[in-house]
Amino acid sequence: MSVVSAIIGNAERVPLPDVVIRAAIQRLCSRMATRLSGLSASDDAAFAGRMMLRPIAEGAGAGHDQVPAAFFADLLGPNRKFSCCFYKTDATTLQEAEEEALRQTVEHAGLADGQAILELGCWGSLSLWMARQFPHAKVTAVATSQAQRAYVEEEARLRGLLNLRVVTADMNVFAPEGQFDRIVSVEMFEQMSNWRKLMTRARSWLAPEGRFFMHVVTHRSGSHLLDPADRDDWIAQLVYTGGLMPSHHLVRQFDDVFAIEKEWCWSGTHYRRTANDWLANFDAHREAIEASLRRVYGEETALWMRRWRWFLLATSGLFGYADGTEWGVSHYRMKAAE
Repeated sequence: MSVVSAIIGNAERVPLPDVVIRAAIQRLCSRMATRLSGLSASDDAAFAGRMMLRPIAEGAGAGHDQVPAAFFADLLGPNRKFSCCFYKTDATTLQEAEEEALRQTVEHAGLADGQAILELGCWGSLSLWMARQFPHAKVTAVATSQAQRAYVEEEARLRGLLNLRVVTADMNVFAPEGQFDRIVSVEMFEQMSNWRKLMTRARSWLAPEGRFFMHVVTHRSGSHLLDPADRDDWIAQLVYTGGLMPSHHLVRQFDDVFAIEKEWCWSGTHYRRTANDWLANFDAHREAIEASLRRVYGEETALWMRRWRWFLLATSGLFGYADGTEWGVSHYRMKAAE
């Protein structure tokens, strides 16, 4: 048994100090970074080829979908953005970072009032932001669960947003009606196993001059699958439970489907600060969070309270590794390839 898997096993049984958990995460990240450092474009090509043998979605990350909306109200910022936020200065608050990330997403995607917009992988923050900012746009959002759909629909009702429609769907069979001026996706493609098939479908959903925008976490050089059965891989078990970690360049393996019009990179330090702010909220609202989780986990609530803290510590450690230069966030605005 490795040191990392031993620590994970012990942490399953008894609480461990954050310093011990952070040290294990640092060790795991170092091992992963070393393994990925030698990968190249040819490895991405081979990886993309293997992706074609898989279904579009394999149920990755489903555990998060079962948690009540009240949990996220206590964990996240006021906009309930369950994805990387953007910190302009050392003094930036979580709310300000949420709003800056949403503002950049709108700008990078080229969104405008009057457009027909499809959001894939909706958690609510972007959907509500788009519907409010663009009252003449028609926004269709695909939620990850019925609970999340109910939350977004209720928020839209309370805010009088009549231009937002929320649906739940299996991405393996999702087929929207009509065409869209913009398709946007924030931190969903990490959970999709067959990018070519999904991107090919997405291209058919776009209007002739439409654009596809993707926000996805990436590694600077290498792509790899995340296997939660690997007892040494705490990241796969706690951060992205299934799916994949793409390289920044993996999307170029599909340039016969979509051509990149413009791209942006966010340092991993933004996600480190996001996770640290979530951790501070978790600890500040511990009693309310425990009550929310008990509705899902029952007698295993104490264990899952630890696991959720590990998730936050692991996210902070992964994206903060090497001062945010190994893992980060990539933005791409793409048009249909000719």
